[in-house]
Amino acid sequence: MENLNKYFDHTALAAAATTEDIKKLCAEAREYDFYSVCVNGCYVPLAKKELEGTDVKVAAVIGFPLGAMSIESKTFETNDCCDNGASEIDMVINVGALKEGRYEYVQDDIAAVVAVADEYDAIVKVIIETCLLTDEEVVKACELSVAAGAEFVKTSTGFSTGGATVHHIELMRKTVGNLAKIKASGGIRDYATCKAMIEAGADRIGASASVNIMKEASEK
Repeated sequence: MENLNKYFDHTALAAAATTEDIKKLCAEAREYDFYSVCVNGCYVPLAKKELEGTDVKVAAVIGFPLGAMSIESKTFETNDCCDNGASEIDMVINVGALKEGRYEYVQDDIAAVVAVADEYDAIVKVIIETCLLTDEEVVKACELSVAAGAEFVKTSTGFSTGGATVHHIELMRKTVGNLAKIKASGGIRDYATCKAMIEAGADRIGASASVNIMKEASEK
């Protein structure tokens, strides 16, 4: 698959990730020329420094992994990460608010993060945590994300009960059309799964197994 490397947000979000883990992540991203690295907020300055002189971007997660903090907390976190060099923001929606039908709150939550990111020309990917949602809720979350001005909808944190599925990618693509891009993340550990997600409509792949997938792809 052509330019497969540029689909990857090379990811290290585990609670036990260390400085050395982030340095290794960035070294791999430089070697393979991945699209970005995706890290927790405290590692944004380090990742930015490690990737200096490359076109690999820094993505930071916001409200991760539960999404259940206040809007003010998410906007503060977004500002901090962007100020430290993140040019992409992966935020988690308030899943409980979505499930109980508080759609205005969910849209306001996303829009507040988008507004801060826009000040830095950063893009926002909205993690809707598909494994916790019905198909109808997936559709609604995508519609709210688009209405709030987000550039991407994203399947999963990778820290809940499941990850990306072809079904959800197809449903998300059908819903957003060309109004937003789609990031598949969670459980993508081999080339076959990665290829299936892209063929289903994913524009970006979030994975910690990016290097192994690239190695596997080169053998095909």
